[in-house]
Amino acid sequence: MVAEDTALSGDLSDADNEMDLKLPACEDGDMAVSACEALSPSDGPKEEARDPRKWKWAVAFLCFYGFMGSIKPGEPFITPYLLSPEKNFTRQEVTNEITPVLTYSYMVVLVPAFLLTDLMRYKPVLIIQGISQVVIWLILLLGTSLLEMQFMEFFYGITMACRVAYSSYIFSLVSPTLYQRVAGYSRSAVLLGVFTSSVLGQLCMSVANVSFYTLNAISLGFVSFGMLLSLCLPWPKRSLFFNRLRNQEQKELVAAAASKSELDKINPKDAVPSSASRWKNTVVLQMLLEVRNVLKRPNLRLWCLWWVFNSTGYYLVLFYVHILWNKVYPAKENKHVYNGAVEAASTLLSTLTSFTAGFVKIRWNVWSELVIGVITALQAGLLLLMLSTDNIWVCYTAYVLFRGFYQFLVPIATFQIASSLTKELCALVFGINTFLGTILKTIINLIFADKRGLALDVKSQFMVYFVYFIILTVVYFVCAAVVIIRHYRNQPAGGGGADEQAASTELHPVAAEAETLSNGISANA
Repeated sequence: MVAEDTALSGDLSDADNEMDLKLPACEDGDMAVSACEALSPSDGPKEEARDPRKWKWAVAFLCFYGFMGSIKPGEPFITPYLLSPEKNFTRQEVTNEITPVLTYSYMVVLVPAFLLTDLMRYKPVLIIQGISQVVIWLILLLGTSLLEMQFMEFFYGITMACRVAYSSYIFSLVSPTLYQRVAGYSRSAVLLGVFTSSVLGQLCMSVANVSFYTLNAISLGFVSFGMLLSLCLPWPKRSLFFNRLRNQEQKELVAAAASKSELDKINPKDAVPSSASRWKNTVVLQMLLEVRNVLKRPNLRLWCLWWVFNSTGYYLVLFYVHILWNKVYPAKENKHVYNGAVEAASTLLSTLTSFTAGFVKIRWNVWSELVIGVITALQAGLLLLMLSTDNIWVCYTAYVLFRGFYQFLVPIATFQIASSLTKELCALVFGINTFLGTILKTIINLIFADKRGLALDVKSQFMVYFVYFIILTVVYFVCAAVVIIRHYRNQPAGGGGADEQAASTELHPVAAEAETLSNGISANA
C-alpha cells in the first residue's frame, strides 16, 4: 500500500487490490484539513489553558492511535499475495476486476463520510474505519473468490474515506492557538507508523521469510488492536459545521428575541422570516456560494485544478504500481519481494521533499505554472521509464522519485489554497477538489481498467497515465508562457520596484483579499 503521503486529505491516500497501494495513512486531504485548521483557527474551548494535562493526554493518545492504526505490515504485499499460489488470482483479474472497485467505493463513500464525520463528531467514523480494517484482513485471510476480494476493496474504500475523521479529530481537543503544533504531532505519528509498518513488513519477508498468509495474520492483529483503541478515544464536544452552526443559530435566536421592537410585536408576520429566507441566510449556503469566487482568483484556481488533475494521476499510479512491479519482476520467492522497502524509502523521500518545500523562495504569482509544468514533465518521464524498463530496481527508483515530486507540491498547494480562506470554506474547497478528483479517477478507471471498458493490461494503463501527464505538462507550459509574458509586459520600464520583488521571493500564501461572503461575513475572518 502506499506509504503515506501528507492532510485532506484525504489520504491515502494511501492498492490495487493494490490495496497495497492503498493510500498512505495520511492523505493530501488530511493535510489539507490540518492546514485549514492551523491557518484559520476559530473559537475553541478555553479549558485547555486551565487544565493542560487533560488535552496533552488526549492528544498523546490520539497520536498513539494514529501510529498504531498505520501499522499494517502486510499492506505493501497484498498484490503479490493475491497473485501468489496462496490465492492464485490472475493478473488480469486483479487489474481489471478487483482493483477498480477501490475507486468506485471511495467515490460513493467520500461525501457521506465527510458529512458524518462532522455530524457524529469523529469518534463513530473512526470506529467504522477500524471495523472496516478488520474486515479487510479477515477477507484476505479467509476469502477465496473474486467477489470476496471485490468486497475487500470496497471496505478499503471505506477506510480511505474515513481518514478525514482522524485528521480533523485532533483539532476538537485543543484551543486554536495549538492547532499548528498538534497538526504536526498527528501527521508525524502517522508518517512514523507508515514507515515502521513498511520496514516491519520487509523484515518479516526478507529476514524471517514468513509467508504472505502469516504476514496478513500479523496485520490482522495490529488492526484489531487499532479498532480497540478507537473505542477508547474521548468524545469531542464540538465539530466544524453542524454542532458549531447549531450553537450559532441558538445565539442568533436569543439576540433576535432580545432586540425585538414594539413594531415587530405588532407585525409578527414581518418579524418571522420564512423557512426559505432562513435557508438563504445560513452560513453553509453562503459558503457554498462563495466557493464560486475561488474560480475568480487565478492562483487559487490554478492550485485547485492541480489538486484535481495531478492527484488523479498520482493515485492511479499508486493503485496499480504493485501490479506493474509483479509484471516486471514476478519473484519466485517471497523474500525477493521488496515492496515494503520501496514504500519505506518513498515515505522518507516524500517527507523530505514536503519539508523542503517550506523553504523554497520563489515568486509564486509568476512562476507557479512553470514549476508545476516542470515537475509534471519529470513525473511523465518517470512513468515512461517505469513502463519501458525490465529492471525492477529502475522501476522502484522511478516510483520513489515520482512520489517525492508530487509530495513536494502538496504543501505548497495546501497553503496557497488554505491561507486565504476561512477554515470552513477551505474545508469545503478541499472536499470539492477531492471529490472531483475521485470522479475523474472513476471515469478513467471505468474506461481503461474495468473489464466493462477497455480492460487494458497494466503496462498499457501506465502508457495512458504517461499520455495523461504529457497533456497536463503541455497545458501547464502554455499557461506558464502566457503568465510570464503578461507579467514582463506589464513591468515598468525600470523593471519593477524592489518592494515588489522582496515581497514575492519567499514561499508565502496567496495574498489574502478582504472579500466578504454574501451575508457580510469576512472571508478572512
